[in-house]
Amino acid sequence: MIVPLVPPIKCQGIKTKLVQKIADLFYDLPNGRWIEPFCGSCVVPLNVQPKRALLCDSNVHIIQFYKDVQLQLLTPENVKDYLRQHGDLLRTKGEDYFYEVRNRFNTLPNSFDFLFLNRSCFNGVMRFNRSGRFNVPFCRKPDRFSSAYITKIINQLGTIARVMLASDWEFRVADFRWTIAQAKSDDFVYADPPYAGRHVDFFNSWSEQDEMELSGLLSHLPCRFILSTWHSNEFRINQEVKKNWSSESYCIFTHEHYYHVGATENLRHPMIEALITNFSHRPDERPKAHQPSLWVEQTQTIHAPV
Repeated sequence: MIVPLVPPIKCQGIKTKLVQKIADLFYDLPNGRWIEPFCGSCVVPLNVQPKRALLCDSNVHIIQFYKDVQLQLLTPENVKDYLRQHGDLLRTKGEDYFYEVRNRFNTLPNSFDFLFLNRSCFNGVMRFNRSGRFNVPFCRKPDRFSSAYITKIINQLGTIARVMLASDWEFRVADFRWTIAQAKSDDFVYADPPYAGRHVDFFNSWSEQDEMELSGLLSHLPCRFILSTWHSNEFRINQEVKKNWSSESYCIFTHEHYYHVGATENLRHPMIEALITNFSHRPDERPKAHQPSLWVEQTQTIHAPV
């Protein structure tokens, strides 16, 4: 299995462990674009590497970060210099300097401080309050930016920069409704919305109404799509999957893995993910057996509380 490219910014629910499965369902788009209404860390397009893409998100800081990489305002060289300088200040001043940078970012945001906060905050969480201010606390590691850690970050940045500069990608701050409306018959939509009640904040709030609207928009798309969502865990089953995607028109593929965002190991439970598609095979493959039976098999093995 190919080791996936890892982006330099971290997001909750990042799909690093699913990119190979998503890539296996994807195919070249000679005339169309890869469209994402919730691009987040951009780990999926960075690994699938479509020639053309429309990558949107409601988080202005993520979009600005990738625009700055695309415009070569953020480079491995200047990021290395920045992280060395500010890593030394963090090592000297400790926690107080983290909050100094956080206050500065919340007053006048920029992509350098965004990266610094993202890689030195608690557990790599990206969270904003109702005023749009980054509010994650310090990771309590003053020596966070060691030489090895800086090298890791700039290598990640250099790799994604090469992928992006070789591609025709457009980044926009946009609502998912607008983004999906741009899709044409030759396009391919990948939707990875926030999971209701999980990994949500000011920029990524998500309601049942949003879930219903997204399902309606995807079901009427003129092109193929993949939807990522949670299928079930040891406590409960996602009834929205059964309600919206159990017809013969859709296929459901499942995969179990852990999200490492709990404060302690005992709070980090396995999650079964669902990849939902409106197709059963790639155009260059023979049709596969219909997949929704996976839902039936899964519900038989998971014992959710009544």
